[in-house]
Amino acid sequence: MPTEQTDDLLRMDHLGIVGYGEVGRIFAAGLRAAGVRDLAVWDLKFADPAQQADPRAHAQGAGVHAADGVAALCAGRKLIISAVTASSTLAVAGAVAQHIAPGAFFLDLNSASPGTKQQAAALIHARGARYVEAGVMTSVPPYGIAVPMLLGGPHAAMLAPVLHGWGMDAKPVSDQLGVASAIKMCRSVMIKGLEALVIESYATARHYGVQDHVLPTLAETFPSIDWQQQGSYFFSRVVQHGQRRAEEMRESAHTVREAGINPLMASAIAEKQQWVADLARDGVFDGVPKGASWQDYADRLLAHVHTKPPEG
Repeated sequence: MPTEQTDDLLRMDHLGIVGYGEVGRIFAAGLRAAGVRDLAVWDLKFADPAQQADPRAHAQGAGVHAADGVAALCAGRKLIISAVTASSTLAVAGAVAQHIAPGAFFLDLNSASPGTKQQAAALIHARGARYVEAGVMTSVPPYGIAVPMLLGGPHAAMLAPVLHGWGMDAKPVSDQLGVASAIKMCRSVMIKGLEALVIESYATARHYGVQDHVLPTLAETFPSIDWQQQGSYFFSRVVQHGQRRAEEMRESAHTVREAGINPLMASAIAEKQQWVADLARDGVFDGVPKGASWQDYADRLLAHVHTKPPEG
C-alpha cells in the first residue's frame, strides 16, 4: 500500500534518468506517457560535440529535458534512474552520489553483479539517499516500462508502489542487496549463453552446409522452440547490442566468481558476445535489413572470417 512518503514522491513529479541509450529512451517515453511532467535526462554523449546532436534532438522531440550534467539532473529530484551499460554502474553511482538529495531514491536498472550493486549502494547510502537495485528480467522492448523487474534492498518495498503507479511491473524480492541482481545474473548466463551457442553452432553449420540437418534435430529435442525464428532473433540482438551484452556477461562472470566458482562459461560467453560486437562495429553487418534471417547474418560473418588475412 502506498504510504504518505510514497504519495509525496508521486506528487513531486520530478524525475531524472542517467543514460539516454535504448533503455533510457524507452523509460523516458514511458514515464512521460504515464504522466510524469518534469523529466530530465543526462548522457555522456550530451557533452561530446561529435555525438550530442542526435541524443539532444531526440530528447527535445520526446519532451524531456537534456540536463547539462549530473548536478543539474539531480537538483530537486526525488528519484534518479540509472540506465547505463554494466561497466558504468559504479561510475554513475559515484557521480550521482555527489549531488543526489538526502532521502531521494536511486533506482539502478543496470545488469551488474551483486558485489557491484552493493558497492554502488554504499556510495548512495553514504549520501543519505536510498538505493534500490533492479534486476530487469527480459529485453525492455517490446514491454517498455512494463518490463518485468525484480527489486531489492531495504528501500525496495517503499519504492515499488510508486513504480506501480506509473505502470511498471516491479516486484520486491528481498530487503537484502544483491538478491535481485543474483537472480538476473544467473539467468543471463543461460540466456546470453544460448545466444552465443546459437551463433557459434549455426554459423558453423552454415559453413559446412548442414543447417537443414542440425535445426530439425534441435526441434525434435526442444519442440516448443522455433529454432529458425529464435536463431534470427538471437543474431539480430547480439549484432545490435553485443557490446552491452558482453559487459553484462563480464558482470555475470563476477557473480559466478563471487560465489567461489571459476566462471569458465560466463567468461567465454562474454568473449563471444564481444567478438560479434567488434564485427558489428567494424561494419561487417552493415546493410543487413531489419527482420533478416539468421542465414543473412551468418553469411556476413563467414565471408569476413574467410577473407580475413592470417594472423602473425
